[in-house]
Amino acid sequence: MPSNAPIGVFDSGLGGLSVLQAVRALLPHESLLYVADSRFAPYGERPDSFIEQRSLAIGRWLRERGAKALVVACNTATAHGVAALRADASWPVVGVEPGIKPAAAASHSGVIGVLATAATLRSTRFADLLARHTAQGQRFLCQPGHGLVERIEAGDVDSPAVMALLDRFIEPMVAQGADTLVLGCTHYPFLIPAIQRRFGTALTLVDTGAAIARQLQRRLETDGLKASQPSDGRGSLQLMTTANAEALQTMADRLLPNAPRVQTVEIAGIAPHSPASQDRPSNLPIIPA
Repeated sequence: MPSNAPIGVFDSGLGGLSVLQAVRALLPHESLLYVADSRFAPYGERPDSFIEQRSLAIGRWLRERGAKALVVACNTATAHGVAALRADASWPVVGVEPGIKPAAAASHSGVIGVLATAATLRSTRFADLLARHTAQGQRFLCQPGHGLVERIEAGDVDSPAVMALLDRFIEPMVAQGADTLVLGCTHYPFLIPAIQRRFGTALTLVDTGAAIARQLQRRLETDGLKASQPSDGRGSLQLMTTANAEALQTMADRLLPNAPRVQTVEIAGIAPHSPASQDRPSNLPIIPA
């Protein structure tokens, strides 16, 4: 694969733009193909098997368009699809995981909140992550953020309805002594101003966008795939969505200098399942919502 080939990045919707922004800042010479699978967002309310198959379909679609590496900029797709993507082809695949390790190190109270999708929280991958990084005496309070992704996909990051959801999900964590909050979905960094306005300095917020960009940089260097500097000093960027382009365009214009026009694309895959189905039960400490 040529080193100047693009890197594929995908998310269930707009959330991966927070990772894309970090990648662009660290690796400005790299060309990027971004796919927002907004037609099927949110992934967090869908069955595990759907998430895996949809991730495979998008990964193959990006590879067919010349992508040399893949960033799964979605915690839910990482939890249920990254293993299949790595088994499907021999190319660098970088996933996103909730920042459990840095949160454990940052917390003084030993009580840490995790706000993520239901599918991420019920995954074996997340359970293993908790088991590896939970120190003796620490507690992780895990809360699914039902409804937040839908609000963000609609461009709503600070309305009274969003603030009410944040109160409902985060206030019980603070009441139990949480001093650190893991943003376990790439959509949630867009809520940082709203969370800080409501909870002030009571919570240290942990987002992993910059860490994902650094891991991608390491993989490109290890595999000899880091791009050379293009003549204009910056790699190209294509933004694509499987649904209405307007929401992605609005968010891209806000976050990315000189954002290109968003293209609407069709990515064939499995038929959508009904939402709110679960393939396996959860055994994690969920705060009742």
